[in-house]
Amino acid sequence: MTLTEQVQAELRGAMKSGQRERLDALRLIYSSLQKAEKDAPGEFGDEQAMAVLRRERNQRLEAAEAYDKAGQDDRAARERADVPVIEEFLPAPLSEQELAALVDAAIADTGAETMKDMGRVMGLVTERSDGRADGRVASALVRDRLSA
Repeated sequence: MTLTEQVQAELRGAMKSGQRERLDALRLIYSSLQKAEKDAPGEFGDEQAMAVLRRERNQRLEAAEAYDKAGQDDRAARERADVPVIEEFLPAPLSEQELAALVDAAIADTGAETMKDMGRVMGLVTERSDGRADGRVASALVRDRLSA
């Protein structure tokens, strides 16, 4: 079963059980997946679907942050309510220890010594993490390691 089919199955289940908030979140997710599948130039697989889900999660978090700054707590809460639903379909994020080990390995493999090498290290961390690493946390770790 593809990721899109899993989302569709969960959508049907939410309809039957009357979970309104979950249903709304799943509809938005499914709509984004369908649009991305339609716009994809080639085959649309689970890897592309994961990228869509990560993008959707990040959009929700950024929107919630913006609503918080604007003092619209109810809208921020609605955006944040979608995040756990999206995360159900994503692989578990790396732990702090796993991410630190990944960063250390990337620094060693690239031979990075200064902040000028941060881009190469982050590229390798991003590639090796398969989307399981929080970019902000990884960036902070790399910056900390390279500036020491």
